[in-house]
Amino acid sequence: MFTRLHAGGKFNKKDGGSAYAFSGGLHGVGVSVTNALSTRLEVTVKREGKIHRIVFAGGDVVEPLAEVGKCAVKDSGTEVRVWPDGKYFESPNYSIPELERLLRAKAVLLPGVRVSLTRPVKGEEEAQTQTWHYPDGLKSYLTDLIADAQEAVPLFSCENYISDDHNGDFSIGEGAAFALTWLEEGSCTNESYVNLIPTPLGGTHEAGLKQAVFNAVNNFINLHNLLPRGVKVQSDDVFSKTAFVLSARVLDPQFQGQTKDKLTNRDALKLVAAVSGDPLELWLNQNVDYGKKIAELAIRQAQARMRSVKKIEKKKGSGVAVLPGKLTDCESEDIRENELFLVEGDSAGGSAKLARDKATQAILPLRGKVLNSFEVHPDQLFGNAEIHDISVAIGVDPHGINDNPDLSGLRYGKIAILSDADVDGSHIQVLLLTLFYRHFPKLVADGHIYVAQPPLFRVDVNAQGKSKPARKFYALDQNELDSILERLQKEGVKETAYSISRFKGLGEMNPDQLKDTTMHPDTRRLLQVQIPEGADDETRDIFVKLMGKGEAAVRRAWMEREGDTAELDI
Repeated sequence: MFTRLHAGGKFNKKDGGSAYAFSGGLHGVGVSVTNALSTRLEVTVKREGKIHRIVFAGGDVVEPLAEVGKCAVKDSGTEVRVWPDGKYFESPNYSIPELERLLRAKAVLLPGVRVSLTRPVKGEEEAQTQTWHYPDGLKSYLTDLIADAQEAVPLFSCENYISDDHNGDFSIGEGAAFALTWLEEGSCTNESYVNLIPTPLGGTHEAGLKQAVFNAVNNFINLHNLLPRGVKVQSDDVFSKTAFVLSARVLDPQFQGQTKDKLTNRDALKLVAAVSGDPLELWLNQNVDYGKKIAELAIRQAQARMRSVKKIEKKKGSGVAVLPGKLTDCESEDIRENELFLVEGDSAGGSAKLARDKATQAILPLRGKVLNSFEVHPDQLFGNAEIHDISVAIGVDPHGINDNPDLSGLRYGKIAILSDADVDGSHIQVLLLTLFYRHFPKLVADGHIYVAQPPLFRVDVNAQGKSKPARKFYALDQNELDSILERLQKEGVKETAYSISRFKGLGEMNPDQLKDTTMHPDTRRLLQVQIPEGADDETRDIFVKLMGKGEAAVRRAWMEREGDTAELDI
């Protein structure tokens, strides 16, 4: 454990009753890396009436494991003391606020457990001790968080986990616990966790709870005929005044980055929505007065949103542009939520049209490769049909970096490039990015340009007993695929128990796959295009080298010099 990488009980998930079945670890390297980066690490274990001790220095054993005493049989536990090595860190001091946040989270998620932080204080003889204890878990914690706010309805809490008699797509023990309420006044505090790991950036488990809450409230509104004519309630309307704490239990958590700030499992959305929806609907219909109060808040928010949209529309010019015939537009006119996907190819455009949210997502298929417009004069741009259609669809004319363009006609808040995950798709991305950088720089500067990231691979894993149903993993590239396969190997999954598929293009993905992996706001990966502060000159030089017509010799020299570092997709 302390000297071996990729070790630990978290990899033994064949046993559904294992204490590690729902761990938050990813690679099994945390404690061994901590050991390697410490000048000293002491481990004391009390177990079965005996006390054992082992000591490391710089990752090496300096005092072998030995029995050092006796203890009561009921007295058990492990103590780890660490002295960080200052040469590896900017500062060897601990972040007390971060420690407090993590320890408080453990107390919240383990109802009844008392967690303490004891530390010496300069100038004082006695150490300072902080203790966290939440007998009712999430419910009592949320009550503390919103103590200064005005609740519109009493707090509701619930926990629901998949049982043995469930025959769906989820594993036994998976599920969620949550507490939530709606506020009349005050700041809405939202926190979420996965397998006891804080996720400050949220993720798919939060999206699942939001979906369940919206569906439950929307069904209640329709059942009791509470919706005024002409008003359409959206998810953000329902959730704008909601405070919640969510703790999800997921068998195979996938996070964004090693810091585990955001959960990315697509199945987690469906899981949390499934286990949360019915209890919420039952509570609303058992407490009709509370339900009507929540509905009133949501409807009031929807009406305020619609009024603000009308104000935006009044500010727009009255000129009418003839939109491209191949544009499949969205229903909404609110650019804060509207999205345009520039899709490579007609076949992929067909899948995207079926996968989109008709309310807020528009599709513009592009035929063939877009013109390299880096050195094209603005007056000649509209000679290219694709560029003409893009400009008309987004509602903004081409302009230069020093111009002050009129963006009042902008029709979409997000303009996303959606191309295949292969080399040809990368070429399309570069050509479109060149167009926006050179001729629509204000859209880049204001954060309107995005690149969608469809997966290149899919891994289908067969079911492994009743406790572990069939699974699907999507990988953006070879590195992600290797990580998934390494993880399956550590779980003991045989090569014959899974298959790997490679998507040759977006057109090969069915609409549901394209929606889940690339277009749904809660489960997709969408990169915002930005120019780092102070990198304007460097960015311009890169574009000149790559896209300039007179730079062939420079490009050739660069490829000869750096060619051995390229990862070729052949």
